Amino acid sequence: MRHAFTYLATCLALISAAPASAGSGLPSAPDDIARIELLPGWRTATGEHMAALRIKLADGWKTYWRAPGDSGIPPSFDLKTSENVGHVEFHWPVPDVFVEGGVRTIGYKEELVLPMTITPGTAGAPIKLSGDLQFGVCLDICMPMQASLSMALPTGAATQNRAIKKALQARPDTSREAGVKKALCSFEPIRDGLRVRAEIHMPRLAPNEVVVLETADPEVWVAEVDSRREGGRIIAETDIVPPKGSAFALNRSELRFTVLGAGRGVDILGCTGG
Repeated sequence: MRHAFTYLATCLALISAAPASAGSGLPSAPDDIARIELLPGWRTATGEHMAALRIKLADGWKTYWRAPGDSGIPPSFDLKTSENVGHVEFHWPVPDVFVEGGVRTIGYKEELVLPMTITPGTAGAPIKLSGDLQFGVCLDICMPMQASLSMALPTGAATQNRAIKKALQARPDTSREAGVKKALCSFEPIRDGLRVRAEIHMPRLAPNEVVVLETADPEVWVAEVDSRREGGRIIAETDIVPPKGSAFALNRSELRFTVLGAGRGVDILGCTGG
């Protein structure tokens, strides 16, 4: 697709499908596969702005979660050209788990609405969200895609967008909400990193539970977690490998476990020695 989407009078800014930025080497997203738009959202009572990215996919296509598995393509955001953006926090809805040909990936089928809380650098001043998005889409084949975005966000109070509110409600439960009693973890050195063993004491979420582990450093590779249920706890084991030749320090408080099952999720931040 070569043309840019029209900027709608309703302030619904669509990401342009201009050619990929120099050096990215990625194709732009054709709108017969992925239609991408920014939802302008609203300014909150605390001065932050709630907006969202929406990826609408053709029938059967899927895109990926922030930790999609070894065969998935995690989304990457570069918002350095934005104006008056101090910090952006993404609120990921609970993803689906796909197993095809024995390969597990994690993501969203047909649509992803990804809310984001934007903290302005200067309170009360206008915010312009601008930058590049790299993401993956998959049907019978998987492809990396690129899109550019630019939108001036409304400064006054605005009607809260239903799609954003629905996506916010689809977030994972917190540890407290899910009744997690404790999360213990231990480390064992291996040749190129660490083996992590975790015990998550929590009520059963679903007949089939999947555990995902993330570290604070996106450059650290985390293998697919092997997990099993033993009574009131989940035993989860995986290997963590840093980039070759880099120093490696692991802080238990920065480990993030997500338990997924039956369309539900639990977000567990940190673990203690045990």
